[in-house]
Amino acid sequence: MSDNDASPKPVILTGAQPTGRLHLGNYLGAVRNWNAMQDDYTCFFFISNQHAITLPKVPAELRQNTYLCLAQYMACGLDPEKSTLFAQSHVIGHNELAWVLSCICPLGQLERMTQFKDKAKKQISVNSGLLFYPVLMAADILLYNANVVPVGEDQKQHLELTRDLAEKFNSTFSPTFNVPEAYIGKAGARVMSLQNPTTKMSKSDPNKLGTVDLIDSADVVRKKIMSAVTDSEGSVRVDFANKPGISNLISIFAAVTGKSAQEIEDEFAGKGYGDFKKCVADAVIATLDPVRERYERLIKDRAFLDETLKKGAEVAQRVAFKTLSKVYRKVGFPEKIR
Repeated sequence: MSDNDASPKPVILTGAQPTGRLHLGNYLGAVRNWNAMQDDYTCFFFISNQHAITLPKVPAELRQNTYLCLAQYMACGLDPEKSTLFAQSHVIGHNELAWVLSCICPLGQLERMTQFKDKAKKQISVNSGLLFYPVLMAADILLYNANVVPVGEDQKQHLELTRDLAEKFNSTFSPTFNVPEAYIGKAGARVMSLQNPTTKMSKSDPNKLGTVDLIDSADVVRKKIMSAVTDSEGSVRVDFANKPGISNLISIFAAVTGKSAQEIEDEFAGKGYGDFKKCVADAVIATLDPVRERYERLIKDRAFLDETLKKGAEVAQRVAFKTLSKVYRKVGFPEKIR
């Protein structure tokens, strides 16, 4: 996508940490919706590998996971001809703007961040990167003057900080940044663990049968869904309080087929869980097989992935330099002699 295309479309930006495999919950809850954004917004999708090092990482795995993440997102439909796809570490400006923003950000506001407090409780030694993570996130967003940002429940507080910092910079110096809004698109499916349906599906689930990975083979997907926890009642109906396992499977089936929960209940009235699970497995496999096949082609083509990252970084860099130059001038830094 060329950054020379004059477009009145609003800018949307979202980043994802390179954490290895994506799962069915990621796809149905968010990634599938991102595809529709590409026609309505000027899209920046980046791999936030700088955020990833707030927790210890094996360097070789982090490097490989950047490619895995890119290939999976492209397999899900993110198109480098429509959107700018890039790695955070390839663009100068994220950390530079984060430093400027950190100088107007009250320390107490960062210490009150719920995510920081939760993570700090779990670690013996807390690094300052974990504390300043939300400032870097704010810089990610403001560097591209995003109008809207898709955020999950755990990131809403960080977006509020971004809005606060944008408003504070604008009032301290002069209007510079858009004050971004949260993106509220079509509600994505809330997918729970197949083995513990009271918790969200997660790659960190110790029970691997609880999570369907996007690149699982058809046989593995079928095994996981057929072994999903249910109940002893035997009726296919939604009741999240008393039948969380079956309710979760109904939600998944509805998300991949477009059927309503009521239609599913009517279709499987009087039928057993085995028949229902088989249909859920068939529908999920039909949805994920094309994704897996595209991923397997993409991950083998490192040259194409490198070229995609290179082109995306070139577009992103031009935008970042324009923003950074404006910010530096406003805070009083002399113009760089070229």
